[in-house]
Amino acid sequence: MNVTQDLSFLSLITNAHLIVQLIMALLFVISLTSWTYIFSKMFAVRSARRLTIEFEKTFWAGGNLHALHQNAGKDRANSGPLARIFEAGMGEFIKSKAAYTSARETMDHGAILDGARRAMRAAFQREMDVLESHLAFLASVGSVSPYIGLLGTVWGIMNAFRGLANVQQATLAAVAPGIAEALIATAIGLFAAIPAVVAYNRFSHDIDRLAIRFESFVEEFSNILQRQSR
Repeated sequence: MNVTQDLSFLSLITNAHLIVQLIMALLFVISLTSWTYIFSKMFAVRSARRLTIEFEKTFWAGGNLHALHQNAGKDRANSGPLARIFEAGMGEFIKSKAAYTSARETMDHGAILDGARRAMRAAFQREMDVLESHLAFLASVGSVSPYIGLLGTVWGIMNAFRGLANVQQATLAAVAPGIAEALIATAIGLFAAIPAVVAYNRFSHDIDRLAIRFESFVEEFSNILQRQSR
């Protein structure tokens, strides 16, 4: 008996059970969304690292802090995360000193410094929140997608074996197409999960390194402000 069946990838998807097709469609949407976040996060992290390096070079070149503060405040959207942290701390420092001067009160240098440090910590948290956005989604895709694909595989294999009940002679050729259709769901689930896991680990590492640089800058700049407030 010569059995000819189309086992191409597209044919296996179109001939799969409706539930399996829905699971495949869900995995495709998840994978597409995941790749969108991967590319957008890749560009965002690269831009943040480049702008951070540029600002560090400018800051440690020994320029005027007030001029640097004005430049950072002109275009905050494109100035970079570290520049925005600096702008928040320097702005609070200037405002606090101006408030004591206008009130003709004795400056509380500790309060001024604490205010600037709190402003920088708040800006730091905002920047980290932006950098870490969508990482939880990538982590979820990496952990859940294989199980969603496995659900489609189990359902497809179950239907393949149920179809054998109507066949007088069960052969491998009879059950192979159904099993192949079911296994595609697992393959699509892995295709969605593997890049998400790799991207999540890579972005988490890069963002952690940026966070260390931000925190180090906050402490170093606080020391500079402490010396200037005396």
